[in-house]
Amino acid sequence: MTPVTPARPARRKLPLHWKMAIGFGAGLLLGVIAHYGAGADATWVKWLTTWVTQPAATLFLRLIFMLVIPLLFSALVVGVAEMGDVRSLGRIGWRTLAYTVVVSAIAVVLGLVLVNLFKPGAGVDPAQAQLLLSQGSERAQAIVSSTTTQPKGLDMFLSIVPDNVIKAAAENTILAVMFFALMLGIGLVLTRSENASILKRGIEGLFEVSMTLIGLVIRLAPYAVFCMMFNLAALFGWDLMAKLGAYVGVVVLALALHMFVVYSAVLKFVGGYSPVRFFRGVQEAMVMAFSTASSNATLPTALRVADEQLGLPRRVSRFVLTVGATANQNGTALFEGVTVLFLAQFFGVDLSLTQQATVMFVCILGGIGTAGVPAGSLPVVALICTMVGVPAEGIGLILGVDRFLDMCRTTLNVTGDLMLATVVSAGESDAAVPEPA
Repeated sequence: MTPVTPARPARRKLPLHWKMAIGFGAGLLLGVIAHYGAGADATWVKWLTTWVTQPAATLFLRLIFMLVIPLLFSALVVGVAEMGDVRSLGRIGWRTLAYTVVVSAIAVVLGLVLVNLFKPGAGVDPAQAQLLLSQGSERAQAIVSSTTTQPKGLDMFLSIVPDNVIKAAAENTILAVMFFALMLGIGLVLTRSENASILKRGIEGLFEVSMTLIGLVIRLAPYAVFCMMFNLAALFGWDLMAKLGAYVGVVVLALALHMFVVYSAVLKFVGGYSPVRFFRGVQEAMVMAFSTASSNATLPTALRVADEQLGLPRRVSRFVLTVGATANQNGTALFEGVTVLFLAQFFGVDLSLTQQATVMFVCILGGIGTAGVPAGSLPVVALICTMVGVPAEGIGLILGVDRFLDMCRTTLNVTGDLMLATVVSAGESDAAVPEPA
């Protein structure tokens, strides 16, 4: 009788963020060796960056750009359409919407102030930045040349309303596409018919398909990170690490200030709720959010925490937390604003106050339209960069450290959803009596 060989346990696959970290480290190490060992002008370095690593990185970016419009459009339409409960919930719904916009605006302003104060991307030699641009694709050259054709003043305001949404999408006019998505979402909320429901389900299907494809593309991220970091390290050497360290520090500082200062102030002075009790109660949801880097994946835990630890009314917490997983992403909005300005400083693109205000506005909307999944904000960052004339290839700079920052901003997003549910619950008849603040 042939002995039965015990089945080998299935090998656990290496998580994506570890693969990205390995690609980041390997690309950085080999790029630094090439920079200090052979020099950026060495023949083999030029050949490798021109024919191998740069085309691979460009292919990854093109895949991202190919999917960003359908993803952003469908996510924003679905997010607004889910506000269909706003009318039925009345006061609760509108308070949720108002607090979402106000707190998201505070987050973006805080991030922009800090990045302008510390200037983590400033000080790069313009000649080096231009050399990096010259190695980019034709799309990068189009981005640089389009900086002088951006509409200004009243024309910028009028350009928000598209006369042809298909043309706006083809030209990556993000504000016009988002305005149309907002209008379509409002139309779906106000139209109560079977055909409107079918259209909504179709757009939800587009969102799900876009998310699936984005997930497939993100699997290529470790290889793209390696290629991008090799190119950048071979060009900049250790200067790149200094800039990345400053950038990560500014993002984490902004996230921490918003969480522990802004959220505490809103809880105490608006909701009459003890910040200490709140943060003690939401620890489990914060850990889950940090581990998964996904607001959607943390939603079940957040609902349970709101019920068992915070004692919030279920009719309020279920609505606020469900909508907030898509529409109330303070950390994402803050991260997008800081990243765009960091890349603008890095490449020497001087953004006016009007352009920074535009970035702020788009980031607030982007917090609504960004998918609550790992790396969901990267396509939005790339598209905002394109809009204000910042080289979109620059996202390769932050792609390697994005996993850690994604975990941090998701923690802020989920905590913000629970804070919002707590504040909106204040004054409701079935709300738990809070401890003294």
